[in-house]
Amino acid sequence: MERVISFLSAASPLELALIFFAKIIEVSLATLRQILINKGYRRVGTILSFFEILLWTFVASRVIIGIAEAPVKGIVYSIGFSLGVYIGSRIENFIALGKVLVQTIVSRENSGTVTSLLRSKGYAVTTMDACGRDSDKTVLMIFANRRGKEEIIREIYRIDGTAMIITNDISGLHGGTISVSRKLFK
Repeated sequence: MERVISFLSAASPLELALIFFAKIIEVSLATLRQILINKGYRRVGTILSFFEILLWTFVASRVIIGIAEAPVKGIVYSIGFSLGVYIGSRIENFIALGKVLVQTIVSRENSGTVTSLLRSKGYAVTTMDACGRDSDKTVLMIFANRRGKEEIIREIYRIDGTAMIITNDISGLHGGTISVSRKLFK
């Protein structure tokens, strides 16, 4: 028991808290940076990378210096890393940057209502006739910001509860008509 207490108290609680929270912030920035760059937001990603590496330099040096005397620093550093990945992905999901293509298969009877409603809300909708297993269908392709995705899905299901909806993140959109009120910024 004495060894456990010695192990856990080899570094000050303040230093361990500093390592823990700084690592969470650093890895959250790294996760966010990577996602943003993959989505084409290079400027923001570049700015985040500066703060990420600045934090990493100071946090890693605090852990490396004296790790032989206080190996608990490495454990706290690792836990902070894991939580940072999780928190960074949650932040990105909350911000919901980027664009999506919502592909929907609706009944032919409901397609006009769904299309009109979505267009009246400013979404760009393209329709195509399709043949389902048991009936004629309409395929709707809707380009939107990720932040508006859940609203689109709710509206479609409100009108056609049997609709099949597929969403895909997209990295580029060129040409076509997109409503000014729903313009996709980058």
